[in-house]
Amino acid sequence: MTIADYKSGLASHSKDTKLNLGNLFSNVAASGMTDVQFYGTALSLAYSLGDNDLTKAVEAEAKDNVEDNVFEAAKTAASLMAMNNIYYRFVHLSTDKQFAKMPAGLRMNAMANPGVDKTDFELYSLAVSALNGCGMCIDSHVKTLLDHGVSAQAVQSSVKLAAVMNAAKTAAALS
Repeated sequence: MTIADYKSGLASHSKDTKLNLGNLFSNVAASGMTDVQFYGTALSLAYSLGDNDLTKAVEAEAKDNVEDNVFEAAKTAASLMAMNNIYYRFVHLSTDKQFAKMPAGLRMNAMANPGVDKTDFELYSLAVSALNGCGMCIDSHVKTLLDHGVSAQAVQSSVKLAAVMNAAKTAAALS
């Protein structure tokens, strides 16, 4: 299954989602991201969204564009952000600020050696953090990315990818 196949399964109420999904995947260069950044981000999002057909479609698109290590790093980003986004969203949203002063005590060793360039991994993590709605994580990832010279366009594109893929999952469930 490809992105084109996935899009064809979406109902007519999803016209904008189909167009946006097609535009993102048909012109990766316009995203301001490298192939490793784009497909790693898309894979991270697909793994986080849990839509098997969308995951298969993204994996099919990525297989000729990136190495196996990107697939593994994307899975790492999805699983780590599933944990971190819950914990740090709680810390951020809690009116009791004592929790912000307490050590998290959560293992995140994979972030030190994610199997891809750390900046690329930050981009994957940003997109998943946006998907999961963790403001504290979003701020941290954006700052790191901009400090390391990643363009604002690439940052925005990663979040647009999160928005469109989330819409695609919703549209598929409604089709």
